[in-house]
Amino acid sequence: MGKQYESMQPHIELITPKSREDSTYFRDKKDGALFPQIWALGDASILQRPLLGFFCSIKCPGDLILRTYDLARALRDAGVPVISGFHTPIEKDCVDLLLRGSQPVVVCPPRSIQNMRLSKNLKAGVGEKRVLLLSPFEEKVKRPTAEASQRRNQFVGALAAAVFVAYAEPGGKTEEFCKAILTSGKPLYTFESQYNKAIVDAGAKPIDTKMLAQWAGFLNAVVVDGQ
Repeated sequence: MGKQYESMQPHIELITPKSREDSTYFRDKKDGALFPQIWALGDASILQRPLLGFFCSIKCPGDLILRTYDLARALRDAGVPVISGFHTPIEKDCVDLLLRGSQPVVVCPPRSIQNMRLSKNLKAGVGEKRVLLLSPFEEKVKRPTAEASQRRNQFVGALAAAVFVAYAEPGGKTEEFCKAILTSGKPLYTFESQYNKAIVDAGAKPIDTKMLAQWAGFLNAVVVDGQ
């Protein structure tokens, strides 16, 4: 996310079912019960849009890294709103690509957003009302942990209308997360690749890299219809 950081402005909104009844998130009572309080910095009306969750394991095959960058550019050019923790190395690279566009980007760190330092690009995006920072964690959760990261992933999955996983390491937490998404009934997409055979066999829908631009262009309709 860049090397230059600035302190966050203290305009943080606490979102609850009563305060933001228009949020699509709280229309699902199960998800709302799991995360009854959300701290937000930015334009919370972005939550009314169908969001594509984006994930990639920490270690990723080189072939899929290049495809993932192409995916980020395709989503950016198509104006698809993306939500992610943007925490792993590949995810961090992709947020930089997405921020060059004009579509909404929702960032969910595995910690509280109180007193969090932001890159200049993120801070500018918040000011332009196209970047939203969200966290289900109270102020006391100041550092990322494995447990917080796992809960954050669950949070992103709850907010997303559909999910794209660039790579899920076999036997890892991301693969476990994929199975949870499939169980929930939400659409799960991944690259058509031998590296993702396990999650494709489990039910993820493979996307041909050559069709990324076309797929991204129609993604908003796909997300809404759940096809």
